[in-house]
Amino acid sequence: MNIVKITDFMSEKLINLELKSNTKEEVLKELKELLNGSINILDADKCYEGLVAREKIGSTGIGKGVAIPHTKTDFVTKLTVGFGISREGIDFDSLDNEKTHMFFVFASPIKDSQTYLKVLARISRLIRNKEFRNRLLSANTPNEIIELINKEEE
Repeated sequence: MNIVKITDFMSEKLINLELKSNTKEEVLKELKELLNGSINILDADKCYEGLVAREKIGSTGIGKGVAIPHTKTDFVTKLTVGFGISREGIDFDSLDNEKTHMFFVFASPIKDSQTYLKVLARISRLIRNKEFRNRLLSANTPNEIIELINKEEE
C-alpha cells in the first residue's frame, strides 16, 4: 500500500512561523510567496489566483484556528505543501467564526487529484487533535514543525 505522508511534500523553506498579514487577502499573498520557494511552482501568481478562486467557493477556514487554502492548477509540477502561523490570528471567514492561526497551504497539478485528496484528508484528520494543534503553535523552528507532523503521522 502506498502511504502518502504530508511531509513528503513539505520542506523547511516552505514554513513560516511568523506570518505578518492582517487580512485574508494579505495572508493568501504571503502564503503564495511561501509556495514560490519551491521548484515545483511554475507560476506563483497563478497559484494565488487559484487560492483566491477556491476561497470564493467557500472558506477553507475549517475552524479550531486552522485553514487549508488549496488549489489545483497546471502551474505546478508536483504537489507542494506549505505551512504558516499567524500569532495574532486572522479573520479567515472560518466555519466557527474564530480567528485562524495555522495555515496548511497547498498547490497540486490538476492531473494528480488522488494525491491531492489524500493529503487534504490527512491534514484534516491530524488537526482534529487539540494537543497536536497546540504543539504546532508552540513550535519554534520549521524543522520542529516537520518533526511534529512526521511523529503524528506514524
